[in-house]
Amino acid sequence: MKIDSMLIEDVVTASGDISIKEAIHILYVKHIGSIIIVDKERKCKGIFTERDAIRVVASDIPLSKPLKEVMTTNLLTIEKGATFAEAKNIMKSHNIRHLPVTDKQGHLIGLLSFRTILDEVHDIK
Repeated sequence: MKIDSMLIEDVVTASGDISIKEAIHILYVKHIGSIIIVDKERKCKGIFTERDAIRVVASDIPLSKPLKEVMTTNLLTIEKGATFAEAKNIMKSHNIRHLPVTDKQGHLIGLLSFRTILDEVHDIK
């Protein structure tokens, strides 16, 4: 099974220059678990997740700092057309819940989330 049917195409993205406070506000208001940080060409530069927000708040990092200072930069991605098994293996082996999906040039085109995968698996059974 290909991942293409499981993609969230309306991915929330931001620049690494926004403040941590702005990013946390986006997570809260949009009821989402992650923001993908992209450049002007929509190439993935990082991710900021609920886990990152908790880490930042617990560490007393000033919320006025730019997101690029605290985002996760060793971002794993997967190309469109990959299989469900490939995505599952990446997510499981790296203990991640959000996996950006890119085209062959590395441009963001979607997102796989643990939640959407669970929904898909539930619908199959």
